[in-house]
Amino acid sequence: MEKQKPRVAIQGIRASFHEEAAFKFFGDDIETVECKSFKQTFEKLESKEADYVIMAIENSIAGSILPNYSLLMDYNFPVVGEVYLPIQLHLLAYPGVKFEDVKVVISHPIALRQCLDFFEDYPHIQLVEGNDTAACAKRVRDEKLTDTVAVANTLAAKLYELDVLERRIESNKTNYTRFLILTDHSNAPKIKANKASLCFQVSNEVGSLAKVLNILAQEGVNMSKIQSMPVLGKRNEYNFYVDAEWEQQQQYDAAIKQILKYTHNFNILGEYLKNDTV
Repeated sequence: MEKQKPRVAIQGIRASFHEEAAFKFFGDDIETVECKSFKQTFEKLESKEADYVIMAIENSIAGSILPNYSLLMDYNFPVVGEVYLPIQLHLLAYPGVKFEDVKVVISHPIALRQCLDFFEDYPHIQLVEGNDTAACAKRVRDEKLTDTVAVANTLAAKLYELDVLERRIESNKTNYTRFLILTDHSNAPKIKANKASLCFQVSNEVGSLAKVLNILAQEGVNMSKIQSMPVLGKRNEYNFYVDAEWEQQQQYDAAIKQILKYTHNFNILGEYLKNDTV
């Protein structure tokens, strides 16, 4: 019996950075489930139309993608992995179009912002925001645009058969995005994890958060990230999202046991293998 390909829900269409990240984590032998929003990716997983969700959670330039933290809590699917993707942006044109023909550039607003240094030298070119880098590249191909080009990745250039007019036009050549991989609880693998994503609240008192952070330090657990989000409708109350890393399982276990005494609404969003190679 042939093994079924993993169905991976992505925000955007084929050749988007989410699909590129999915290929990097799972390999090329997957079935991409295209979605119009991050919320829809979770809905596909909930309805069992997808086996996994891959979701951007932070970018080294743009920072944390805050609405996606809320989705982690709203749906409570476990995080089972992470992958870092270098963001390399190119200027893609319909075959035969020359750079001097270009009057308009279309792409996702964050992608455009990451290329502003390049476009400063060409003030006559109009920058127009779109929903998705790959969708903008597809539009250039489908509509055979001759004065409009897209900013997207090499995956989009290959899939939509576009010419690369300029390579690596992003301002920061070390830019990357971190993606989380989520699945249904029944599909979560039993592994020897060395990283976890946690969420909790603490009382609004002097030193309440410091107590939690000191416990992590005392037990030799590294806090690689912390992000706060207001609790909806509650003044001065926050959810704290923390990524923790450890070398020995007992370090993590001891830290969690103590942290429970000083937090409320504590959730382990996922335990997985650290994978921070860009």
